[in-house]
Amino acid sequence: MSIAPFPDRARVDAREKVRGAALYAADFAFPDLLHAMMVPATIAKGRVDAVPVEAALQVPGVVRVLTATDFPPPVPSPTAGAEGPPPPPPMITAEIAYRGQPVALVLAETLEAAIEGGEAIRPRYTPDDAFAPLIDSAGHRAEPVEPVTTGDADAAMARATTRLRAEYVSPAQHHNPIEMLSTTAFWRDGVLTVHEGTQSTSGAKGAVLRNLRLEPDQVVAKSPQIGGGFGQKGTPQRQTAIVAHAAMLTGRPVKLVLPRGQIFHNASFRPRSRHRVEIGADASGQMIAVRYDADHQQSRTGQFSPAEYLEAAPQMYGLTDFHGTAANIRIDTQSPGYMRAPHPHPSCFAFESAVDELAAMLEQDPVAYRLRHGTNHDPIHDRPQSSNHLHQCLREGARRFGWDRRSAAPGSMRLADGTQVGWGVAAGAYPVHIHPNIATLTVRADGTTRFAAAAHEMGQGIRSTIEQVLVRELDIDPARLELAIGDTSAAAQHTTAGSWGTASVVPAALEAAGRIKAAMAELLATRQVAGDLHRQLAAVRRPSLSVEVTHIPHGQGAEELATFRQGGMALAGPFFPAFTTFSYIAHFVEVRVEPRTCRVRVPRVVSVADCGRVMSPRTAASQVRGGVTWAISAALREETEVDPRYGGWLNNDLADYVVAVNADIGEIDVSFIDEPDPVVNSLGAKGLGEVAMVGCAAAVANAIHHATGTRLREMPFRIEDLL
Repeated sequence: MSIAPFPDRARVDAREKVRGAALYAADFAFPDLLHAMMVPATIAKGRVDAVPVEAALQVPGVVRVLTATDFPPPVPSPTAGAEGPPPPPPMITAEIAYRGQPVALVLAETLEAAIEGGEAIRPRYTPDDAFAPLIDSAGHRAEPVEPVTTGDADAAMARATTRLRAEYVSPAQHHNPIEMLSTTAFWRDGVLTVHEGTQSTSGAKGAVLRNLRLEPDQVVAKSPQIGGGFGQKGTPQRQTAIVAHAAMLTGRPVKLVLPRGQIFHNASFRPRSRHRVEIGADASGQMIAVRYDADHQQSRTGQFSPAEYLEAAPQMYGLTDFHGTAANIRIDTQSPGYMRAPHPHPSCFAFESAVDELAAMLEQDPVAYRLRHGTNHDPIHDRPQSSNHLHQCLREGARRFGWDRRSAAPGSMRLADGTQVGWGVAAGAYPVHIHPNIATLTVRADGTTRFAAAAHEMGQGIRSTIEQVLVRELDIDPARLELAIGDTSAAAQHTTAGSWGTASVVPAALEAAGRIKAAMAELLATRQVAGDLHRQLAAVRRPSLSVEVTHIPHGQGAEELATFRQGGMALAGPFFPAFTTFSYIAHFVEVRVEPRTCRVRVPRVVSVADCGRVMSPRTAASQVRGGVTWAISAALREETEVDPRYGGWLNNDLADYVVAVNADIGEIDVSFIDEPDPVVNSLGAKGLGEVAMVGCAAAVANAIHHATGTRLREMPFRIEDLL
């Protein structure tokens, strides 16, 4: 595929952000604004008997307190066997499913009054003491999902001469983006407008109109910038419809910014998961059989499936005899959900640790061992992979890291002061998804250009990738280019997550640019007009030129386009009708383990990614550095701990939820294969933001084993694990 590499342009929004000029959802000010604060439940399960509001109403500035009786009943789930989306998050209800669930909303003239009013409320409950806060608590319920099988793993395992069986554990974790969850809503002239930092304005709009029984043309959702999402803001939030209803009831704008402790208890999170891996190898050392079983913590009604833990390994190594099983462990908590690299991060930690253990058992170099297992075929669905450059990632990463200088024996590399040094490697894969898009591009004679489409900017740089295409294809003024995204009034919107944002919008931008060029050529006919497109339009006295394009991914048609127009999820991939598409990455990690404290440091990482064509080198490198930082933090620091006595999360703030800081992160060397995928879309772009993290935690674990001889199979890795 002949697609020229894109230049390393500065971020579109860099200057705006460093100047503090970028506006986020909670920055929008409206006259006569009411401030809101939710009152959280203090029991883990049961029922609210009464919410006395008199004390709160005595607080100066408190205007109103809303309780369950002020809200419509929850939207029912589809009946058994019926099709339809799951219900939106409920608003305020009397039934308590988890600790921290909102039981009231205080509305006040000031934020301080709203907080004081909320603290004055003392609800009365009938608790249900038979609650299950942990995945091994009495009362949990295991719910298996459909297994994933190819070949005959049992028969192949019986032929294996070497077998590795181990269990790996990934902890519960919370996203903690800098921008808090917030919703601001106002009701005017029969239209409800919602400003929210969300990766899914379509989802926010849908939750509001379904909960409040409104029509689609009565709700507008806007999210021009997101201060970090990482999946937490990719699904409808519970507070959205609550705040919207309050705005309708009072006739005034209402703003709610959730405190971080309430975010911990109400937003989604990465669930604790357990991964039991068994790999069999033949006499030559080739992997010939894999049995993989995973489960994770789940709420009583949550929809976050564990099946996707089973996807990555067969695509990386072409495992033709594979049997994967998975289950939800339903307990009493809020629903978990997507957190950066949601399934592949834990599953590749497990599988890539197991591959390393097997290589050690076979006395083979871990890079060379991985290079023995390559594929360009999807063994699960029996179709070709559109592209797979994982081996190039491994070879280039080994070269850049200096892998040939590695001493193979664990514990054999030390510094002069006794510090143990370990070098580890691991690979990762992430599925490629794409959704339909409807884009409008307008070039004006006044020097401005406007592009509107489905996309959300959450810091990943999607505005920059769109600009790259439009500026390269069209002679326009980039300084006056408006990108109208994350706004349901500007264009039909779709959730932006899972690394599908760029691959879903840049092909539409390319097609729109081509249509503009064709329309301009037709307009000018044989005339030769100097200047950029703006000057050419002015010369022929044409105020503007506008086109609309509809982009539909492989394997989709009118049905998916209709779903997209209606605000639903309309994803294609990674298993397209004629091919399968994944992004790949290889991570090489050096760790140093201090001799007395056993503290682990990571002075350098080399990461090489295969994400198809790199659309914006500047933001792509930033994404990988961020993903590696996330992985180091996940491996060495982060765990959200459940209170087994009362439910809820114990370390629900940044004082106790430990994340990596600058001192924890050393040099991160990032590079790309930058080879366009030949079939996935017109620009050859796959996806990057998620795969950037995948496998790196396993590389840390493998490096620790190389340094110390100790194999760690449960994250986060703590000092006491090595003492």
